Amino acid sequence: MASQVKTCVASLKSAQASLETFALSTQNQQAKQLFTDAATQTGQIVQQVESRIQQLENEEPQYKGF
Repeated sequence: MASQVKTCVASLKSAQASLETFALSTQNQQAKQLFTDAATQTGQIVQQVESRIQQLENEEPQYKGF
């Protein structure tokens, strides 16, 4: 389970980076704001999921390092 959650975090970080790149590469201010907001929200989700990983590792030591 923990390895799947960590894979999910990696995917979310990749998506966040793509959104940030899209925000930087567009001249359309509305699109730039949309991508920036989406990247920020994705970053918040990453933090929440990483917090959950910490809980999993504390509750289930066998998940550490996965």
